Amino acid sequence: MFKAILFDLDGTLLDIDMNIFLQHYFRVMMRMAEEEGIRDSRRLVEQVYKSTDVMIADRDHNTSNEKAFMQDFFAATGWEETPVLNFFNKFYETGFPKLRKYCRPFPGIPEMMEDIFSKDIKVVIATNAVFPLTALEQRLAWAGLQGFDFELITSYEIMHYCKPHLEYYEEITRLINIKPQDCLMVGNDTGEDLPAGLLGMKTFLVDDLLIDKGASYKPTWRGNLKSFCQFAKSF
Repeated sequence: MFKAILFDLDGTLLDIDMNIFLQHYFRVMMRMAEEEGIRDSRRLVEQVYKSTDVMIADRDHNTSNEKAFMQDFFAATGWEETPVLNFFNKFYETGFPKLRKYCRPFPGIPEMMEDIFSKDIKVVIATNAVFPLTALEQRLAWAGLQGFDFELITSYEIMHYCKPHLEYYEEITRLINIKPQDCLMVGNDTGEDLPAGLLGMKTFLVDDLLIDKGASYKPTWRGNLKSFCQFAKSF
């Protein structure tokens, strides 16, 4: 039926309110920056936010998302790179894990994934490529999905585009060598996940934690997570 399934992560495979999560994310980052002696912790957090927006908008195929973020961040701050990069690494190692309490696993997700992995289907974690791999792997573990050998996890180190740009989905199909028509995109955000349908992918809108800001895209299928798990048995 499908040769590849692309899963959004947050709100689809992981029970998380990203608005609340990001508030705590920046709070923990600021507090840790103060503890680590970053000279202007508020400026750091504000620039992370701004440079993330620049990264999302960037569509240069020669520039990874990580590079787009870092170039803008250091151009804007003029700060020395090494201490800041060391801080970011330490934050994701010791600060980010503290955020686990602001999300929880959805029941049945590991079992659903086990069933899909038992078939000849490539599985992609197609989350928006704005985080480093470690942050994605940690959230996958929080969802109970550690240990699965995903075909691709769209981290900012390897991707050159972000949602909702069509180039993001095109890049995934190139990396996994599967035609869009043979892919299913599963997500909870009408504006970020359903544009995959413009390439010819089928789409399934999971509406347990629906994000709908008025996008006009229509999914191929729609239902709650339980209904998707039932649907997945037919793959």
